[in-house]
Amino acid sequence: PFIPSVFLVPGVFLISCFISTAIGTSMGTVAAMAPIAIGVAQAANLNIPLTAAAVIGGAYFGDNLSMISDTTIAATKTQGCELRDKFKVNFKIALPAAIITILLLFFFGQPEATVTIGNLDYNLITIIPYIAVFGLALLGVNVFLVLVSGIALAGAIGIIGFDMTIISFAQNIWDGFTAMNEAFFLALFCGGISEMIAYYGGIQWLITKLNHMIKGTKSAQLCIAFLVSLVDCATANNTVAIIISGGVVKDISNAYDIDSRVTASLLDVFSCVLQGIIPYGAQLLTASALATKNGILLSSIEVIPYMWYCWLLGIFGILSIFIPFAKLPIKKN
Repeated sequence: PFIPSVFLVPGVFLISCFISTAIGTSMGTVAAMAPIAIGVAQAANLNIPLTAAAVIGGAYFGDNLSMISDTTIAATKTQGCELRDKFKVNFKIALPAAIITILLLFFFGQPEATVTIGNLDYNLITIIPYIAVFGLALLGVNVFLVLVSGIALAGAIGIIGFDMTIISFAQNIWDGFTAMNEAFFLALFCGGISEMIAYYGGIQWLITKLNHMIKGTKSAQLCIAFLVSLVDCATANNTVAIIISGGVVKDISNAYDIDSRVTASLLDVFSCVLQGIIPYGAQLLTASALATKNGILLSSIEVIPYMWYCWLLGIFGILSIFIPFAKLPIKKN
């Protein structure tokens, strides 16, 4: 195997980071990685809640940074900034959190005894779609073209390698489309509710209340972090939380002259932080359900203390408000 047993848990985190950044979804990453990681953890006598937290933390790394993530798209569209610029700001916050998480996982995630894992089959060609999606996204190619290119590459490789047929390829596309129905209709529903709230003066009331708490640029950014965190706790969906609070945050950024790239980053960071530490979040519940299928009783509450990446992401997000290490030079129109 490529990863020695002492690096299993940090390796799980890094693999989850790569997959989630390439595909842009934390749920998809958890669904793909959790059964494998938990099975390996069980066989290697690893801390299972810690291993599950490594999967979920890595999933949020990509959910927060990927340029094809729904949270990234929602944050940049509501704040009116470019995907690449938001990525540059966000990366400076996420990278130190990820590095410290890897170190913690290395020191606290080592197995009690060395376990030998047999030879595993792999094919480097199958990772080409992931690399292509990641590379095209970094180059700033339109999100729709990036997704279509990734799907076409994956389908071509699967059909040429006889792993799927054209019919099964079309069925997989349909399954992926229908899997988004819940999030799609929930976003429409919550967007409609937020517009009704705005129509009846609720948004203005909220801005007025927040204005009493805001004394300057830094306190305005703290209010933005608090607002999106509160909405995520209420909706248990980080994308919906960004959509609902995006309009209010844009008004605050205009009123206090905050860079839109910074507000987009704060929206994405703190929606992911809270989504990763609430026990009723979909990602935590999915990991617990998948562990149960493997015959392991795992509560989402057991995982929360080990969600080190999300805790650290929140800490560095707050630090970035007071220590502008994540700021970019202001662009002139």
